[in-house]
Amino acid sequence: MFKSLPGSPLVLGLPYDEAKGLASFTLLQLHKSIGFSVLGLSLIRLALRLTIYPPPPEPETLTPVEKIASAVVHWGFYAIMIGLPLTGWVMVSASRINIPTLFFNNENLPIPHIGFLHGLPRAQRGPIADSFTDIHLRMVNVTFALLFLHIGAALKHQFVDRDGVAGRMIPFLRPRSRPL
Repeated sequence: MFKSLPGSPLVLGLPYDEAKGLASFTLLQLHKSIGFSVLGLSLIRLALRLTIYPPPPEPETLTPVEKIASAVVHWGFYAIMIGLPLTGWVMVSASRINIPTLFFNNENLPIPHIGFLHGLPRAQRGPIADSFTDIHLRMVNVTFALLFLHIGAALKHQFVDRDGVAGRMIPFLRPRSRPL
């Protein structure tokens, strides 16, 4: 846990009140740590998908519109899983205040700011941070839209079409193969 600097009401140089600020700082660190974890894992998954483990072919029962919608939603998820953490990193790096990023609150694992952004004068960083905050929040809304479409399509395929498409994502829904 973070402690106040001796003789100062600051945590790592940030003002806080005992009841609210430290908890907010800790939640912010958790939020950023999860974002960086998602970024790293998403880049690994994308690299594997593009090289070693391509997805299985889609069932022939899908219409052309469903195939296009599937591709748009899935590539949209990659854009979100990579774009959200990157826009957050830009926001923190361009922030008017210097909030460090400590990977899962570990002071020995700081994540550096993006140097060329963090090195700009405060007056130039502010508008960048504001713009990327807006982009970050809009991407959150897109995430909810993609989730809604994805869940709706999975439910349609499972309960209306009954075509086994949901089994591609959920192992216990896959049809069992017959033993020899």
